[in-house]
Amino acid sequence: MPNTYAAKTDISTSRSRDEIERTLARYGAKQFAYGWSADQAVLGFVAKDRQIRFVLPLPDPKEREFTVSPTGRRRTADAARAAWEQACRAQWRALALVIKAKLQAVESGIVTFEDEFAMHMVLPGGATVREHLLPAIAEAYETGEVPTLLNVPRRREIEQ
Repeated sequence: MPNTYAAKTDISTSRSRDEIERTLARYGAKQFAYGWSADQAVLGFVAKDRQIRFVLPLPDPKEREFTVSPTGRRRTADAARAAWEQACRAQWRALALVIKAKLQAVESGIVTFEDEFAMHMVLPGGATVREHLLPAIAEAYETGEVPTLLNVPRRREIEQ
């Protein structure tokens, strides 16, 4: 299903990335980096003494939504590339929105930085919290048993 958010944006991916970098700096980030490969872009920053990494999946230019028009006709190579680039621009706009919203929620006191960015925090060894926890969560649902990693005391137990 095609992404509908920013589906018609003309804001380039580099402009969205620059906007993200400016937003991060405005909210106090101390470092910023990004890179890309054929199927994803990676954006990282340091804020509140934590390393954060977002992996932005990029669409496959060979997908039918890019090679075939909505009317079912085969697109030219240029038209397919234009449709794919549009989808990439929409992905970057969505990432810019997510990061800005998370930072604003933190600044407004709605959530803590840790609450909002925990899954994207990079742990010693280079993996994110998400990469460590999601398999354990899936296993817990499959087996009905909470692995030790997820078996944390309730706040009430900690305070006693």
